[in-house]
Amino acid sequence: MEPLMFASLPLTALRTFESASRLLSFKAAAQELSVTPTAVSHQIRALETWLGVRLFERLPRQVRLTEGGERLFHSVHGALLDVAQSVDSLRPQRSAGHLTVSTTPAFAALWLVPRLGRFYTAHPDINLRLDTQCEVVDLQQDASIDLVIRYSIGDYPNLYGQCLFDECFAVYGAPDEVARASAQVPTLISVRWHNSRLYALGWQAWCEKAGETWLNHALPLREYDEEHYALQAAIAGQGLVLASNILVSESVATGLLVPYRPQISVQGAGYSALCVPGRERHPPVRAFFQWVQAQAKLSSQTL
Repeated sequence: MEPLMFASLPLTALRTFESASRLLSFKAAAQELSVTPTAVSHQIRALETWLGVRLFERLPRQVRLTEGGERLFHSVHGALLDVAQSVDSLRPQRSAGHLTVSTTPAFAALWLVPRLGRFYTAHPDINLRLDTQCEVVDLQQDASIDLVIRYSIGDYPNLYGQCLFDECFAVYGAPDEVARASAQVPTLISVRWHNSRLYALGWQAWCEKAGETWLNHALPLREYDEEHYALQAAIAGQGLVLASNILVSESVATGLLVPYRPQISVQGAGYSALCVPGRERHPPVRAFFQWVQAQAKLSSQTL
């Protein structure tokens, strides 16, 4: 694009479009930009007229991006993000960097939070906030989240990411429970996951691989909604838990849990750190990527 063409770019309309696209709401965009919904609507219509294409489908009480709108949003969002980051890096006395990381409550409690003190020590100027909602965050739409750590069997072609580690599931228990398990059928602890594909039939797969007949007995399976509850139950001596070698690492390191037949395990999924392409260049995000990858490498060496 020739420099003179910048003069014709409708920058106010593009900024308005980015906000409305990210929030999928003209009303929410108006609140964010401190203008009226009518002004937002006017800017969007002016941009559509200038482009000669529709950017939104107007539906009852909501709007949805067209295919052309999706393409423009990804481009405009990335460009404005780059500008914002460049401006911030030039401020001689800018405030401490802010970083919002989204992950699951279990990963936060069992792996990330115990290690965060090291991050604060290395980066005292970064103010980190954890978002631990269970719902999957759409990074292309929610600009309040800088980075996510996700557990999945799939990949994310539209995001910048780093694979942290793969996991396996094995059986763990308090030392006394593990010692008794070879002589009597133990109580089994499981997790009722929101994404059942990642945990369904886990105990059955482990028992088949280990040649154990525990599931043929009448003892009920004790189920919990979150991994950290299941681990706490196992630590309290309530039975043996089938758990991720990643999430159980701190409890094993401190001796609260020990493995039962550690040579037997079943494959899990993988953890990845992800962000919108371009945001990895933002200094707090770049610092967290480097730190979490180093911590994941250390953790993998001790598993």
